Amino acid sequence: MANLNKVLLMGNLTRDPQLSYLPSQTAVVEFGLAVNRRYKKQDGTMADEPCFVDCRMFGKRAETINRYFKKGEPIFVEGRLQYDQWQAPDGSRKSRLRVFVENFEFIGRAGGGQNARSGGFGGAPAPEGPDMTGGDIDMPYGAGGDDDIPF
Repeated sequence: MANLNKVLLMGNLTRDPQLSYLPSQTAVVEFGLAVNRRYKKQDGTMADEPCFVDCRMFGKRAETINRYFKKGEPIFVEGRLQYDQWQAPDGSRKSRLRVFVENFEFIGRAGGGQNARSGGFGGAPAPEGPDMTGGDIDMPYGAGGDDDIPF
């Protein structure tokens, strides 16, 4: 039987990321994520149903999340679910599902229409990578210009 444990979420941080280090000096960041489901109720009014998710990421990219994100900022995460169980000091059994983030993406601010390249995260420098705005890319004649598209 095949198995798949893959989670894709886009939402806003519910608290500032909390960075710590393992004894091996591996960075660990923990943050909360709120994902809203918007739907129409039977009476025709719109309603929101929030889902709050605990997230954890390890490594150098955990430091990146800690550096560039804060409470309320939007983020897209990709990861896997892990089920944790423990016994509370009062003797009761506790459990939760947590997302172990394997990848993340900067996304634009809600209502601002900005992204990380245009200063959407408090003027923080954009993450390194190719310039997808078209400024550094050689475009074929007529592509991206004011010329009419022939179709």
